Amino acid sequence: MTHELVTALGPLLTAEASAEAYAAGTEPADLEQAVWLRLLERLDAEDPPRDPPGWLRRAVRAEARLSRRAARHETPLTRDPAADARHAPEFLALAAARRRALRDAVRRLPGRCPRLMEALLSPDDPTYREIAGELGISQGSLGPERSRCLGCLRRLLTPEVAAR
Repeated sequence: MTHELVTALGPLLTAEASAEAYAAGTEPADLEQAVWLRLLERLDAEDPPRDPPGWLRRAVRAEARLSRRAARHETPLTRDPAADARHAPEFLALAAARRRALRDAVRRLPGRCPRLMEALLSPDDPTYREIAGELGISQGSLGPERSRCLGCLRRLLTPEVAAR
Protein backbone atom coordinates (compact mmCIF):
# COMPACT_ATOMS: atom_id res chain seq x y z
CA MET A 1 0.00 0.00 0.00
CA THR A 2 2.82 2.44 0.86
CA HIS A 3 4.47 2.07 -2.53
CA GLU A 4 1.18 2.64 -4.38
CA LEU A 5 0.39 5.69 -2.25
CA VAL A 6 3.84 7.21 -2.85
CA THR A 7 3.58 6.53 -6.58
CA ALA A 8 0.09 8.02 -6.78
CA LEU A 9 0.92 11.14 -4.73
CA GLY A 10 4.33 11.88 -6.31
CA PRO A 11 3.19 14.12 -9.17
CA LEU A 12 0.67 15.96 -6.99
CA LEU A 13 3.29 16.60 -4.31
CA THR A 14 5.78 17.89 -6.89
CA ALA A 15 3.18 20.31 -8.27
CA GLU A 16 2.01 21.52 -4.85
CA ALA A 17 5.56 21.96 -3.53
CA SER A 18 6.55 23.89 -6.65
CA ALA A 19 3.55 26.18 -6.24
CA GLU A 20 4.20 26.91 -2.55
CA ALA A 21 8.01 26.99 -2.44
CA TYR A 22 8.62 30.46 -3.86
CA ALA A 23 6.26 32.19 -1.42
CA ALA A 24 7.74 30.18 1.44
CA GLY A 25 11.28 31.17 0.45
CA THR A 26 12.42 27.59 0.20
CA GLU A 27 13.25 24.99 -2.39
CA PRO A 28 10.45 22.75 -3.72
CA ALA A 29 12.57 19.66 -3.02
CA ASP A 30 12.84 20.67 0.66
CA LEU A 31 9.07 20.95 0.95
CA GLU A 32 8.62 17.62 -0.81
CA GLN A 33 11.07 15.93 1.52
CA ALA A 34 9.34 17.32 4.63
CA VAL A 35 5.93 16.18 3.42
CA TRP A 36 7.18 12.70 2.49
CA LEU A 37 8.63 12.45 5.98
CA ARG A 38 5.31 13.47 7.53
CA LEU A 39 3.49 10.89 5.43
CA LEU A 40 5.91 8.09 6.30
CA GLU A 41 5.69 8.94 10.00
CA ARG A 42 1.93 8.82 9.74
CA LEU A 43 2.01 5.48 7.92
CA ASP A 44 4.41 4.08 10.55
CA ALA A 45 1.86 5.01 13.20
CA GLU A 46 -0.67 3.08 11.10
CA ASP A 47 -2.80 6.17 10.69
CA PRO A 48 -3.03 6.63 6.92
CA PRO A 49 -4.85 9.76 5.78
CA ARG A 50 -8.47 9.16 4.73
CA ASP A 51 -8.19 11.65 1.87
CA PRO A 52 -4.55 11.40 0.73
CA PRO A 53 -4.68 14.20 -1.91
CA GLY A 54 -6.41 16.62 0.49
CA TRP A 55 -4.04 15.67 3.30
CA LEU A 56 -1.07 16.19 1.00
CA ARG A 57 -2.21 19.71 0.00
CA ARG A 58 -2.72 20.66 3.66
CA ALA A 59 0.65 19.18 4.62
CA VAL A 60 2.46 21.14 1.89
CA ARG A 61 0.83 24.38 3.04
CA ALA A 62 1.66 23.60 6.68
CA GLU A 63 5.32 22.93 5.81
CA ALA A 64 5.43 26.13 3.76
CA ARG A 65 4.10 28.09 6.77
CA LEU A 66 6.73 26.50 9.00
CA SER A 67 9.41 27.43 6.49
CA ARG A 68 8.21 31.05 6.34
CA ARG A 69 8.18 31.28 10.14
CA ALA A 70 11.67 29.85 10.37
CA ALA A 71 12.91 32.28 7.71
CA ARG A 72 11.65 35.22 9.78
CA HIS A 73 13.81 34.15 12.70
CA GLU A 74 16.92 33.40 10.67
CA THR A 75 19.53 36.01 9.92
CA PRO A 76 21.18 35.65 6.53
CA LEU A 77 24.97 35.56 6.56
CA THR A 78 26.43 38.67 4.99
CA ARG A 79 29.98 37.39 5.29
CA ASP A 80 31.78 34.12 5.73
CA PRO A 81 31.95 33.32 9.46
CA ALA A 82 35.27 31.57 8.96
CA ALA A 83 36.70 34.81 7.57
CA ASP A 84 36.48 36.35 11.04
CA ALA A 85 38.39 33.53 12.71
CA ARG A 86 40.73 36.05 14.35
CA HIS A 87 38.26 36.28 17.23
CA ALA A 88 37.69 32.54 17.60
CA PRO A 89 38.90 31.09 20.92
CA GLU A 90 41.17 28.60 19.16
CA PHE A 91 42.85 31.33 17.14
CA LEU A 92 43.32 33.53 20.21
CA ALA A 93 44.80 30.65 22.21
CA LEU A 94 47.22 29.73 19.42
CA ALA A 95 48.25 33.36 18.92
CA ALA A 96 48.91 33.74 22.65
CA ALA A 97 51.00 30.55 22.62
CA ARG A 98 53.03 31.85 19.66
CA ARG A 99 53.63 35.16 21.42
CA ARG A 100 54.78 33.33 24.58
CA ALA A 101 57.12 31.14 22.54
CA LEU A 102 58.55 34.20 20.80
CA ARG A 103 59.02 36.08 24.09
CA ASP A 104 60.73 33.02 25.63
CA ALA A 105 63.07 32.74 22.65
CA VAL A 106 63.84 36.48 22.78
CA ARG A 107 64.83 36.15 26.46
CA ARG A 108 67.34 33.41 25.53
CA LEU A 109 69.14 35.59 22.97
CA PRO A 110 72.77 36.60 23.71
CA GLY A 111 74.11 40.06 24.61
CA ARG A 112 71.85 43.05 24.26
CA CYS A 113 69.59 41.28 21.74
CA PRO A 114 66.82 40.61 24.29
CA ARG A 115 66.52 44.32 25.12
CA LEU A 116 66.68 45.31 21.45
CA MET A 117 64.05 42.77 20.37
CA GLU A 118 61.76 43.68 23.31
CA ALA A 119 62.00 47.33 22.21
CA LEU A 120 61.22 46.39 18.60
CA LEU A 121 58.27 44.22 19.70
CA SER A 122 56.94 46.88 22.05
CA PRO A 123 53.28 47.86 21.52
CA ASP A 124 54.39 51.49 21.99
CA ASP A 125 56.17 51.25 18.59
CA PRO A 126 59.20 53.39 19.48
CA THR A 127 61.32 54.98 16.74
CA TYR A 128 64.89 53.87 16.00
CA ARG A 129 66.10 57.07 17.66
CA GLU A 130 64.20 56.23 20.87
CA ILE A 131 65.43 52.63 20.87
CA ALA A 132 69.05 53.72 20.26
CA GLY A 133 68.81 56.25 23.11
CA GLU A 134 67.33 53.64 25.45
CA LEU A 135 70.01 51.06 24.64
CA GLY A 136 72.85 53.59 24.57
CA ILE A 137 74.01 52.73 21.03
CA SER A 138 74.20 54.81 17.88
CA GLN A 139 71.16 54.89 15.63
CA GLY A 140 73.32 53.79 12.66
CA SER A 141 74.35 50.55 14.36
CA LEU A 142 70.79 49.66 15.28
CA GLY A 143 70.00 48.13 11.84
CA PRO A 144 73.01 45.78 11.72
CA GLU A 145 72.49 44.85 15.37
CA ARG A 146 68.83 44.07 14.65
CA SER A 147 69.85 41.87 11.70
CA ARG A 148 72.28 39.89 13.88
CA CYS A 149 69.65 39.48 16.60
CA LEU A 150 67.02 38.33 14.09
CA GLY A 151 69.52 35.80 12.69
CA CYS A 152 70.12 34.45 16.21
CA LEU A 153 66.39 34.35 16.85
CA ARG A 154 65.80 32.51 13.58
CA ARG A 155 68.44 29.90 14.46
CA LEU A 156 66.98 29.57 17.94
CA LEU A 157 63.41 29.09 16.71
CA THR A 158 64.13 26.80 13.74
CA PRO A 159 64.55 23.60 15.83
CA GLU A 160 61.45 24.44 17.89
CA VAL A 161 59.31 25.07 14.82
CA ALA A 162 60.64 21.93 13.11
CA ALA A 163 59.92 19.84 16.24
CA ARG A 164 56.25 20.83 16.18
